[in-house]
Parts: sequence; C-alpha cells; structure tokens
Amino acid sequence: MANNKKHEQKSRTAGVSTLRTVALAATGVAVGLFGVLLARRKPSEGHAAPDLALDKPRPEAGDRAPQAFRPDPTAPVSAADREALRPATGPVPTMVEPRGSMASQTGA
Repeated sequence: MANNKKHEQKSRTAGVSTLRTVALAATGVAVGLFGVLLARRKPSEGHAAPDLALDKPRPEAGDRAPQAFRPDPTAPVSAADREALRPATGPVPTMVEPRGSMASQTGA
C-alpha cells in the first residue's frame, strides 16, 4: 500500500530569505572589490600651484591681496544685492506647531 503521509513543504519565506542573504553577500563582495580597485588607482597629478610652492615666502599679516583680487569699495550695491544681504527679522521656521507659547493661545 502507498504511504499516505503528507509531505510538509518548506515555507516560501525560507527560500526568499536565503535568496536575500546570498544577494546581500554578493553585493558586499562587489562593493568591497570596487573599493579595493578604487584604492589601488593611481592618483591624478592635478595642476601646478606656483604660489603655494615650498620655496615661496609665506604671506604675513600685513600683506594684501593683488589689486586685481580686491573688491571695489566704491562700487554701487544693487537693490537686489542689498535685499539678499538684509538680515532675516521674521519668525524662525519650525517643523512643529508652537504649543504653549503666547502666539498659539486663543485668548480667554
């Protein structure tokens, strides 16, 4: 006679969990290899900065910037620039409702 025992199937979540674990491990290995390859890369040379050379004298406290880099103190300031630099005098923005302050009380 045939054995009529019901075979218990593995739950589907066990397979999904295993698949997620394998995918996470593979992603970790790939990120690690990418990091190793990135660290072994030869750095770029960049551009020369002759004013920062070691044999150049360091600027003193009284030294001034070259004339071409100094702002013109007599230049007119536009209204848009003046408005952009105006200090903020309104209320501070907040993410929560002000509870318990005088502004939130409705009188009584």
